Amino acid sequence: MITSKERRASKPACQIAPALRPGAHVVSPRAGYTHHGIYVGEGLVVHYRGLERGLRIGPIEAVPVDQFTRGRALRILDEASPHFEAAEIVQRARSRIGEDRYHVLTNNCEHFCEWCVHAEQRSYQVERLTYWLSTPLRLARSVRDHATQVRSLLTTGVSGFASNRRIHP
Repeated sequence: MITSKERRASKPACQIAPALRPGAHVVSPRAGYTHHGIYVGEGLVVHYRGLERGLRIGPIEAVPVDQFTRGRALRILDEASPHFEAAEIVQRARSRIGEDRYHVLTNNCEHFCEWCVHAEQRSYQVERLTYWLSTPLRLARSVRDHATQVRSLLTTGVSGFASNRRIHP
């Protein structure tokens, strides 16, 4: 039986797509999230290594495309309106090589790429996760608020009914 490690090893190295141009925001699937990087040309992607190699946090680095993808698919994000031209996106990505301030919720690979392309530190994955995690809390607050309103109506209604009974025999 072939193990998943052997299957990955038997796949050919990631081929650089003809549409891959310097300044492209690229992504590659991982277990439970999507990894982001900026293609800077010459077969290199600048990315926040972060938790890429287990629990050891790593810096922003330039790596070959096949190392970035780790045998997985490579997709180019369609950036309809980037804030910068491709050359400046590449320069911005390269300017942060060596930075070692990774934080999964506030400074991850997607935050880095969004900053390079759109001048905005943002992670849509983190936003979706926090929204999803906050849903039960929002539901609990809504139930609590509705219960308070019902209790208030019942209390007001009962005391109003009782006072009405005293006024009008």
